[in-house]
Amino acid sequence: MKKKAEDKPLTRVTAAIMANDGKLFVARRPAGDPLAGKWEFPGGKIQGLEPPEACLMREMREEFNIQVAVAERVGVNVFHYPHISVELLAYRTTWQSGEITLRAHDAFAWVGIRELGRYDFSPADMPFVDKLQGGEIEL
Repeated sequence: MKKKAEDKPLTRVTAAIMANDGKLFVARRPAGDPLAGKWEFPGGKIQGLEPPEACLMREMREEFNIQVAVAERVGVNVFHYPHISVELLAYRTTWQSGEITLRAHDAFAWVGIRELGRYDFSPADMPFVDKLQGGEIEL
């Protein structure tokens, strides 16, 4: 009997809700990725006992060549993809330094809250899009 996605262990993943001048930083998954073409609030998988905040700082450095400061957690979402089940932990994040260099995505954008609906976000990120648009998460 084939395992359902809900039966897979949860992979803990972080996401940066990073704003600058009223716009949010989003990135698009590249070709070859199971979520190719989908936009996301970037972050990555937590390794071992790594604190989520340290994971987010590491991932932003590895994937975008930038240093960030991580503040409070603004939400959690569990989503079951066919290939993985994730617990997505979103944190308010501030860009500190560095020039954005794409290393794991094929595009990035700074997007106003009202413009988020124009982007095809990954399903795990959609609750954060909704909360931002509904004012539940403020910039």
